[in-house]
Amino acid sequence: MLREVLKHIEQRSRFVLTSHARPDGDAIGSALACGQILRVMGKEAEVVLHDGVPRIYRPLPFADKVVQAERVNGNYEAAIILECDSIQRTRLLGLEERFLISIDHHVSGRPFAHVNWIDPKAVATAEMVYRLAREAGVKISPEIATCLYTAVLTDTGSFMFEGTNEHTFALARELVLAGADPARCARSVYFGHSTAKMRLLGAALSNLHREGPLAWISVSQEQMESCHAKEEDCEGLVNYALSIQDVEVAVFFRELPGGRFRVSLRSKGELDVAAVAERFGGGGHQCASGCSLDGPLSAATARVLAELRPGPSIH
Repeated sequence: MLREVLKHIEQRSRFVLTSHARPDGDAIGSALACGQILRVMGKEAEVVLHDGVPRIYRPLPFADKVVQAERVNGNYEAAIILECDSIQRTRLLGLEERFLISIDHHVSGRPFAHVNWIDPKAVATAEMVYRLAREAGVKISPEIATCLYTAVLTDTGSFMFEGTNEHTFALARELVLAGADPARCARSVYFGHSTAKMRLLGAALSNLHREGPLAWISVSQEQMESCHAKEEDCEGLVNYALSIQDVEVAVFFRELPGGRFRVSLRSKGELDVAAVAERFGGGGHQCASGCSLDGPLSAATARVLAELRPGPSIH
């Protein structure tokens, strides 16, 4: 399928690249790197994201070229959608009539595009972008390596998630040899938070609940507003609940305007939270997934915990 993707890229000249709304490190790093790879190949490539680039990823090379928009406008011959299982999750209008190429590594990935390259064995979509560059004969520059390394770093939970193995570190080694600076990448991601995010973390931890191997936290829309927090400030908060000793699964409930809740699920590996998220129309990784549910908080919590509590339904 890699050759099929490359064939369709070689046949066209103008591309738009995008990923899911509320992009994470793999979405950002993969899109930035893939866009530059296409430019090196002599193509026109523009990265368009509904929510733009979150604060902690703005130091990445090419991030300043990203267009934040609600609609794709342009005479593009194809759209490359990275790390995303549908057009709808990009929240971008104007993709429907384009020739679509999907590159995704999620086990919950769906073949919605004209060309679908889905490889759940890849540690991150960034690994697939790296392989695309190698197949195309594009040299991995320090800038491309920095984007891909950041994507791998974040999507493996700093190399902590299940599935991290010798191949992960072999890829990381190749990217460092190509010019990625591990310390600088890590500083941007882990020491680049806003004051609002720290205040929001305090609010979330004040709502910490624990039940055996399960822990969950939540923030209300009112707390988001009082902390002056943005959507991107919610990223990673669930990991603080997961960091508790003997907790195997953590959940973060974020109230949205209108009363629905965005749910982030994290696991230390014993439980496949992607399977749980899929039951609610979401998806993701075995150790990191998400979905959305109707409120109120008590009802959303009850539905999710019923799927997570020890029993036949989670094994």
